[in-house]
Amino acid sequence: MASSSSSPSAPAFSSHSWKYHVFLSFRGEDTRKTFVDHLYSALEQQGIYTYKDNETLPRGESIGPSLMKAIEESQIAVIIFSENYADSSWCLDELACIMKCKDTKGQIVMPVFYDVDPFEVRKQKRKYGEAFAKHWLENKTKVESWRKALVDASNLSGWEPKHIANGHESKVIKEILNAISQRLQLVTSSADENLIGMATRMQRLKSELQIESNGVRMIGIWGVGGGENVREESSKNGLEKLQEEILSLVLKQKKVKVRRVEEGRRVIICKLRHKKVLIVLDDVDNLDQLKALAGAHDWFGEGSRIIITTRDEHVLNAHRVDVIHNISLLNNDEAIKLFCKHAPRGHRCIEDYELLSEDVVSYAGGLPLALTVLGSFLCDKDIHEWRSALARLKEIPDTDIVEKLKISFDGLKPIEKELFLDIACFFRRELTEKTMEKLDACGFHPVIGIKVLIQKALITISDGVFDMHDLIQEMAHYIVRGEHPNNPTKQSRIWKKEDVLRLFDMNATMKLDKIEAIKFWHATDEESQHFVHVAANMKKLRLISLKTEESIETTRPLPENFPPRELCCLRLQGFKQKQLWEGYKYLPNLKNMELIALEKLIVTPDFDGLPNLERLTLTECYCLEEVHPSIGRLESLVALCIIDASCLKSFPPITRLKKLETLIFLDCFQNCKPLEFQQQNNNNIPHLQLDNGGKEVGSYKESITNSLVTCWRCGLSNLPGIKCCLDKPCLPHNNIDLRFSYRGLSKLNLSGCELGDEYIGSCVWELPNLQELSLAANNFSRLNFSLLKLPRLKWLNLAACFNLVELSDLPSSIAVVIADGCSSLESFGDISNCKWLWKLSLLGDNKLYGDILLHYMLQGNAIEDHFISLTLEHQMIPKGVVVRGKTFTLNLPDNWYNDFYGFLVHIVTDIECLKVTIIIMEKVDDEDSRFEALKEESNEAMDPEYINGTTTSIGYVSFNSLKHTTLLNSSYNRISFSLEETYRNPDAVESYIGAALVPRKSKGDEVQTTDCSGFWDKERTIHEKTFRVQHDSKSCVKIIWHPFNWY
Repeated sequence: MASSSSSPSAPAFSSHSWKYHVFLSFRGEDTRKTFVDHLYSALEQQGIYTYKDNETLPRGESIGPSLMKAIEESQIAVIIFSENYADSSWCLDELACIMKCKDTKGQIVMPVFYDVDPFEVRKQKRKYGEAFAKHWLENKTKVESWRKALVDASNLSGWEPKHIANGHESKVIKEILNAISQRLQLVTSSADENLIGMATRMQRLKSELQIESNGVRMIGIWGVGGGENVREESSKNGLEKLQEEILSLVLKQKKVKVRRVEEGRRVIICKLRHKKVLIVLDDVDNLDQLKALAGAHDWFGEGSRIIITTRDEHVLNAHRVDVIHNISLLNNDEAIKLFCKHAPRGHRCIEDYELLSEDVVSYAGGLPLALTVLGSFLCDKDIHEWRSALARLKEIPDTDIVEKLKISFDGLKPIEKELFLDIACFFRRELTEKTMEKLDACGFHPVIGIKVLIQKALITISDGVFDMHDLIQEMAHYIVRGEHPNNPTKQSRIWKKEDVLRLFDMNATMKLDKIEAIKFWHATDEESQHFVHVAANMKKLRLISLKTEESIETTRPLPENFPPRELCCLRLQGFKQKQLWEGYKYLPNLKNMELIALEKLIVTPDFDGLPNLERLTLTECYCLEEVHPSIGRLESLVALCIIDASCLKSFPPITRLKKLETLIFLDCFQNCKPLEFQQQNNNNIPHLQLDNGGKEVGSYKESITNSLVTCWRCGLSNLPGIKCCLDKPCLPHNNIDLRFSYRGLSKLNLSGCELGDEYIGSCVWELPNLQELSLAANNFSRLNFSLLKLPRLKWLNLAACFNLVELSDLPSSIAVVIADGCSSLESFGDISNCKWLWKLSLLGDNKLYGDILLHYMLQGNAIEDHFISLTLEHQMIPKGVVVRGKTFTLNLPDNWYNDFYGFLVHIVTDIECLKVTIIIMEKVDDEDSRFEALKEESNEAMDPEYINGTTTSIGYVSFNSLKHTTLLNSSYNRISFSLEETYRNPDAVESYIGAALVPRKSKGDEVQTTDCSGFWDKERTIHEKTFRVQHDSKSCVKIIWHPFNWY
């Protein structure tokens, strides 16, 4: 194994500008045509620029000064000590110069002892002793310096070829080559100032490459684009040329001819399958490129590494690379360094430019391409020109940047382009779920399209909202505005208020057939009235989002030709009309309608002209009294949401809504009783219906023979000659029974509807596909799920049900229960069969025992494959050692991954907005100050103190749940825990924290894997998920736990 050292005064990897990578010092007559010749050839093949006197020295030039200069300009000196090396005073002069450069310039020295023993060199024995005796007679002045150089060089670690691989020189040369390559890589990475921010990013990439391991690995590097290679070259010259280039470079042959791609594939397999190669394929954008250039692992020899960079993650997934490395953008400090490298010149920032430099860096958003382009442009500009350039960028983006970024957009299919442009223009930072509904209404099939956009690094989804890089959005705006940035009539999408106002100033007869979607927010009453008349002329308009701030109450409905007939998605907010339109209006393409804060609306529109309406939302329509009966004939309706409609007097039957999946009535029906008898038209037959929440009744009192009973499932009544889908559309009972049966419903929200025991106690629900149910803020005292047939229920919200005393017979499918504020709750029933239950939130006073609940949760499926979160305001027996403070460290024993299911963390605190950071890592010998602080805080175990407002949170993480984190391994031996406040509470008291491992029932039990779909991770929070694996790397796995809910 070769290594080298340097003097303390000169760092081994200095930033000196070297001309040569390697200088070879050798005795020509011993090794020139053998070992040195083979070593030199191997170095050249690896692209290592090597000085070898008879190969590099120009004819006729004096060898003395040139040789000494070559030594001084070489990063590494390899000295081949052979039998007759010391005979040559020239070799000894080289050696003395090399050792001087080692001490003064930080040159790396690597000795090779070729057929000589290091002892002979160090002590000048045998041939070396004879040579020095001769030199003593001929050149006494240099002998001592030569002797010292020999001693110093022979004390360095080096190679003895005869003792390595049984003397096989090729293997020795390979080992030397690897050592030189590694040292050069370190030198280059530390000295190359162009690669700002590269060191931290290379650390993880190196671990993923697994350089020391055998086998073939393909590593994908994915992110926002900036360069071109494979994509551009294949489009220009074809894949055959790229195949020729790979073969030529690897085989060191100047001419390689490939006629067809299939032929190239066969040649690559044949020639390279036993070669260890490193191939980098830059900016791949098509799977066919990879199939032609690096089709499979077995195309290459053991130890080969194939690195693929791309803007499209799908290409990497489809090719089944071993690792996908998502490259991060530059942080602010790195961005400043890169920008200042290019502007101004001289690698320094001018003080006057500091604020403007920060503006440029903020604009670039960490994108190296933008920083380089803008820095190079501004490098010779004065401060006034900088200000002008920045002002222009806000209106007109830099075309060099846009065109580079646009490459990913150009690779999309037409429907994907439309989808991306809609998100960039209208829905950035909007909730993903609601946006997907609108995009689906426009016919964009967003589920698959969004996946493509994410894989192309054009958009992201973070915390349930769409986002993208600022410059990616700017590129989209540039595409839409195109050649007519100041003429909105020529644009497909309008989202800026100033562009909408420009439309008002144009000729009223002008055709507006280019505009497909328009957003106009913060409009005055006059502007909104003007808008609806202008929009009526937009014949191709599919999406309207209109929000007015200063509307005036009016009885005048909207214009007859508004909204336009082709509209797919309509969002109106803030209007003060009592009625939107009169009578029948035919809008055959309208699928999504949101009516928000129409505070004076009394009656909804007639829905008969909207045959394809799929989603209807009515929110904050405080004066709404009547929903038009035609709503019951919307056979395409999938979701119906009515919130804050407290004046609603009744709700029509919706028995024909066979596709309904989501039904939400929140804070409605406060002016009517939950159950009413109403008269059939011109008939004395009472029609029994439940108008609180639109819940149809399929039941009757057996003794009442003239009741008209309507079945929820099929909408038919018990009139003579009509056969219902049920044998009995009711359950005879002494009291009125209610049957709520709807097979398609998956989400139901009846929060704040004043449901009491008289409804819940007599209601029979048959909702076989219901998964989410919210009954929050209602008045019932008991909830027995044996009457509510909900076999697939996963998520249950009972928050603020202050009168709830008993909860029983939860379905075995349940995963999440929120019962915060249920202050009367005494019984949770038997949950021993609830094997999927992993989250319980029971904040507020109640009479439940958390230890019992946790016991049953730990008996379920989560113990092996998931997380557990239990939160309540009660004292519990501490799980493991608990200490005062906000940090704790748990050391892992040997074989922890096999002997333990996972770990529990126990927290007692009054922090209102709590975030717990959990880091699983490998403990290092050299403890840093942070972990020393952890030890100091975690040194005293104690029982927590409980006061009013103090909550107890128990979290659990199974090791098996992190199996997707491929770098989780048995070398980790520590878990750290820390509490963080998302905002500071000045009155916060002491917190307590502790943790414990959960042992397997029998040590060494085989790890079982569960189908995790039953745990239901579609939590309906407005902030973070309860548990999130935020980051994983070679050194740690990071988990964020949010114990509290914000629904």
